[in-house]
Amino acid sequence: METQQELDYNRIAEAIEFFRLNYKRQPTLEEAAEHVHLSPFHFQRMFKDWAGVTPKQFLQYISVEHAKGILKDKQASLFETAYETGLSGTGRLHDLFMKIEGMTPGEYKNGGEQLNINYSFAESPFGTLLVASTDKGICYMAFADGSYPEAFAQLQNRFPNATYHQVLDQIQQNAIFIFTQDWSKLNEIKLHLKGTPFQIKVWETLLKVPIGGLTTYGNIAGELQNPNAYRAVGSAVGDNPVAFLIPCHRVIKSTGEIGQYHWGNGRKNAMIGWEAARALTM
Repeated sequence: METQQELDYNRIAEAIEFFRLNYKRQPTLEEAAEHVHLSPFHFQRMFKDWAGVTPKQFLQYISVEHAKGILKDKQASLFETAYETGLSGTGRLHDLFMKIEGMTPGEYKNGGEQLNINYSFAESPFGTLLVASTDKGICYMAFADGSYPEAFAQLQNRFPNATYHQVLDQIQQNAIFIFTQDWSKLNEIKLHLKGTPFQIKVWETLLKVPIGGLTTYGNIAGELQNPNAYRAVGSAVGDNPVAFLIPCHRVIKSTGEIGQYHWGNGRKNAMIGWEAARALTM
């Protein structure tokens, strides 16, 4: 049974998809409200409670022209600027990650044998998440769009030989607090990732993209001093095992189009707009 937060997000997600498909003609508040079967008053109030901005402002944030403007303004020093300026208020997730550690070759090859993994289900503004951790950090975070057993089976596929415990631990709690913006409780977020050295480098680079910021596959390849590797970068971004915390949703096409997303295009639009709204208050 869906929670109220899930019901609200699903309705908002439907509205965001409507905006995504129709942004070029700038649909009115009344049109969007009618599409999700709400009065304009209730739709505006629900949307602002969720996103922190009006539907009209949100529509601007997910438009191609807005995205192109961000890319143009920051293209020359997107990563350098974000890295050098440090944590501006709560603006950069990168500085909240105190440690990123790839698994040992043995852990990588044996499917997580001898790993003890705690996992739990948590609510986020974008739907239910399955969050999993080892004693070293978060090893997996994914949206549980199907049943809970199905979501857990996908986790098991990544670490077939691990031992699992359905427990909400402190490592998971620190990660989940990112959605509430209760930054006083973000002591540190650690990651314990299964990936190749190249994948780890791509994921580390993604952590340098500030909240409200955007980048492209080509920019990431350039940052890794391998400008022709944008396809390999795309594969590494798609293999990201930690939804939202490693912000692969901030990677868009060089044209300013939002592009594809492993957990759904509508959700990617929602994340980008939601973060853009919060970046204004930081």
